[in-house]
Amino acid sequence: MKIMIMPDSFKGSLSASEAAQAIKQGFETVLPADYHLLPVGDGGEGTLDALIRSLDLQIASREVTGPFGEKANLRYAYRQQQAFFEMADLVGLPQIPEKQRDPLAIQTKGLGEMLVYLAEQGFREIGIGIGGSATVDGGIGFAAGLGYRFFDQDGKRLQPIGASLTSVAAIDRQHAFELPQELTVKIINDVTNPLCGEQGAAQIFGPQKGLKETEILSVDQALKQFYQLANPAILTLEGAGAGGGLAAGIAAFSNGQIVSGIDYVLDLQEFDQQVQHADLVIVGEGRMDQQSLSGKAPVGIARRVPEGIPVVAICGSVAKELRDTTKSGIDAAFPIVNQPMSLSEAIENAESNLIRTSAAIAGLYRRLLE
Repeated sequence: MKIMIMPDSFKGSLSASEAAQAIKQGFETVLPADYHLLPVGDGGEGTLDALIRSLDLQIASREVTGPFGEKANLRYAYRQQQAFFEMADLVGLPQIPEKQRDPLAIQTKGLGEMLVYLAEQGFREIGIGIGGSATVDGGIGFAAGLGYRFFDQDGKRLQPIGASLTSVAAIDRQHAFELPQELTVKIINDVTNPLCGEQGAAQIFGPQKGLKETEILSVDQALKQFYQLANPAILTLEGAGAGGGLAAGIAAFSNGQIVSGIDYVLDLQEFDQQVQHADLVIVGEGRMDQQSLSGKAPVGIARRVPEGIPVVAICGSVAKELRDTTKSGIDAAFPIVNQPMSLSEAIENAESNLIRTSAAIAGLYRRLLE
């Protein structure tokens, strides 16, 4: 019997790899089987770790500009001519102290510097995970890392941060690094939000990054104004609002291609071949809700599982309005919390709760096979 275990991370508690191990531990106490652990990510925080684990990638790091202009080490992973890194390692919310969480002041310049470095090293496909950011800068910092410079109407050079977007009157491309024509840059993305408007970077994601309510509309307008100058086509690009607009910056300044995060990861893992003879596929994430059904990791996996192979989701919690997941390919979804508890308690006990729930599901599955 072949069982594939493919969780995303349980944010705040378990990495995708740790979650996979916990599910396996619970299942194998009840059900002997050939377990295949394939932790996943869809572009958000933890995607790089999942790729490292499932693809056995090499790990290295490079010194780049940090979120506040300091020097910082940013890791990347690679194999042959492919390399990967993620935004959250440099400017993810957990990386920024709460008192310094200002999405308009944090720099993403180091991400552009990393792309230049990897291109110079000869990598020809570079995947960038852009979820979990603490910034809303529209990718201006990333562009500065490539060598672009920005000036106001008086010719004064601007700092490449979100607060400068509204003042940009001219863009100097003269010193920009010329990326190799054969280089492909993949923007590993898990949302389809545009850059601007009611579903855009500022209005949807800004508040969770620390954007004040009084700033939202002005930042939305600043993003629009900036890309009317830089590249108007970006304003209609699906997914450009991801990563505080970093997706827009990578697409505009390095010809990056926005890809479905989970599909990109599954293709790298050769999932379609691996799943062919599976008897059961187990997916999971920290919380399954209506947003999950729009294409987050568990649903993205389920949609590619061949008909006839059951898919079970094991999650930290399942939203009460989520009553039927079968239309998304998930046969059943189980929360791991079995009694009232605080969020901190749920996070602290995530591993033991995941093991216990997995063992219970394994027992049920074994009985159904008898």
